[in-house]
Order: sequence, then C-alpha cells, then structure tokens
Amino acid sequence: MPDLPSPFTTLAGEHRHSAVVENSEFLAFAARADTPPEALAYLETVKARYPDATHHCWAYQIGAEYRFNDDGEPGGTAGAPMLRAIGGQGLDHVMAVVVRYYGGVKLGTGGLVRAYGGAAAECLRTAPRLEVRPRQPLRVRVPFPHLSALYHLLDTFDTARGEEEYTVSGIEMSLGLFPEDVQAFTAALADATRGEAQVE
Repeated sequence: MPDLPSPFTTLAGEHRHSAVVENSEFLAFAARADTPPEALAYLETVKARYPDATHHCWAYQIGAEYRFNDDGEPGGTAGAPMLRAIGGQGLDHVMAVVVRYYGGVKLGTGGLVRAYGGAAAECLRTAPRLEVRPRQPLRVRVPFPHLSALYHLLDTFDTARGEEEYTVSGIEMSLGLFPEDVQAFTAALADATRGEAQVE
C-alpha cells in the first residue's frame, strides 16, 4: 500500500491584510496553492489587480517545494521573511503575495524585513484555516441484495464517493476513506454483507 501524504493545514480561502509603514502601503494576500503553477497563477491575479504597485513580493511553500522573490527590494528583505511567516504559522500549500506602494520613506533592510514579514504573518494569522487529511482509495464490489447496507455504511463513515459502475451481479464503487477508518469500514462491510462484498 503506498504511503499517503501527511495531513497538513492550509487556508480555507483567499485572505488579505493591509498595513501602512512610514507612508508605504503594504497589502498582503494569501491563498491555498497545491502546485507551483497554481501559486504563480495567483501571483499574476494579484499583479493584475494592482498593476501600478512599486513591488509584488511573494513566497510559496508546497510540501518540500518553496520559492520566494524580492521583486526589486534588497535581497533577503521581502520574500524570505514571507516564507518564514508561512512556516511560522504552521501552514503548507500556501502562496503569499505582499504588494507595496512606496510612500517616499526608505525603511532600511531591517524595516523592510519587519514590514514584509509582519504583513504576511498577520495576513496568515487571521486567515481561515483548513485541515487537509489525505484519504486512502478503495474499490468495493457489493452484490445487489446488500446495496442498502453499503449505503448505510457510506453515511456512517466519512467517505468520499467516486464513480459507481453497475455490473450483472451488483455495484462497483471507488471510495476514499481516512486511513484510520479503513479497517473498521472493511470489517463492517464484510459483516453487513455476510462476507459477500469485496474490498481492494
């Protein structure tokens, strides 16, 4: 049986936060991204909303993959602190973008680190979260006389239902169950169908 990915916490939806530091406006945005192309597509969406901004700095963390960009700010003052903010909030599969409108006052490297990292951290801290728990795929075959028992168990356990196929003798169905439920579900199905159901 293949190893399932570990559970992770991400964002339930896009979130934003704004701050003004020494006349510069920092607009922080964050959203779930499950692949690097998704993360970069989100960046383009934010850029399109604020095309006249001075900087569009960003960072993403997707499992073991991460990237960040300072977009013209001094190296290490924007993207890296934003990436640390994602990790500091215990989040994964997240893209953060901070848009800056320069207000005429130079913040210095320390000030930039605090402004970008702080805006991203506050955005992520206040964002609604979503716990993602990978499911284990199963294929079940159940004879027609036991369909009501199958549907009862699908409602009893937290199952994700896939496609259903009707065969001459019954139904075949793809399911996704949380790993800790697989054994109990399989046993309950065998019990309810007097051993006539097949699970693989």
